[in-house]
Amino acid sequence: MKNKSLTGQGVGVAVLDTGIFPHIDFDNRIKAFQDFLNNRKRPYDDNGHGTHVAGLIAGNGKASGGRYKGIAPNAHIICAKILDKRGNGNVRDVMDAIHWVEENKEEYGIRIVNISVGTVNNQAKNSAQLVKAVEEAWDAGLVVVTAAGNMGPLPGTITAPGISRKVITVGSSDLLDSRTGISGSGPTPECIFKPDIVMPGSHVISCSPGGKGNYAEKSGTSMSTPKVSGAIALMLEKDPYLTNVEIKMLLKEAAVDLGYGRNQQGWGELDIDAFLKL
Repeated sequence: MKNKSLTGQGVGVAVLDTGIFPHIDFDNRIKAFQDFLNNRKRPYDDNGHGTHVAGLIAGNGKASGGRYKGIAPNAHIICAKILDKRGNGNVRDVMDAIHWVEENKEEYGIRIVNISVGTVNNQAKNSAQLVKAVEEAWDAGLVVVTAAGNMGPLPGTITAPGISRKVITVGSSDLLDSRTGISGSGPTPECIFKPDIVMPGSHVISCSPGGKGNYAEKSGTSMSTPKVSGAIALMLEKDPYLTNVEIKMLLKEAAVDLGYGRNQQGWGELDIDAFLKL
């Protein structure tokens, strides 16, 4: 079956997070909601993290007069709730959500998977399972974008599944400082350079639950990751036939060196305008 995002239906972005609140900035672009915790059918977010992330990808800024607009305001959101009201979850729900996205990518035109979460324990089994799941999604043609985590700035602090060689791992360009930064740094346990790219993630304002026009400020690599996902959505609107590998290489070409080490900044900070001109 031909992917719906290639037939004028818009680019679908799967957001695996705490859920999504039907904020006015999303219009009718929440195309699917799957609750892996409570099996509720209507979109909700009892934490706020997922709504914030989704707003950075696809909010149209309607409630703020365009002031707080996401990167790709025409994108469609497909939300999988995998984290509870405290932002906690388990590996099995994440894996089930990734598999659900793979099974439904044609139905909802999903091209991108945004995972602004990561495991904070170092159990090798859990990390390996997460990495295997995201790499299967990548091999299925999806562009998987995941956070570097907020365990930095010391070396070896990238969270899973961001340690995967294949996926696009995003750090925070304004949270890299060796004294006060929290953005995860490489190398990974397999000595892979990570993150791949960085974007600002400190004091970012986006959509919030609690009212049709609410906004909130949050910080972390969770906020940097959807900016990259949004940029990729814009690129796929422009050229729907790009593969995930081609997207990754174009990100590298559009990165601006910030002067940090490879395991802190990756290729550098993404210049979205330059990226879209490639």
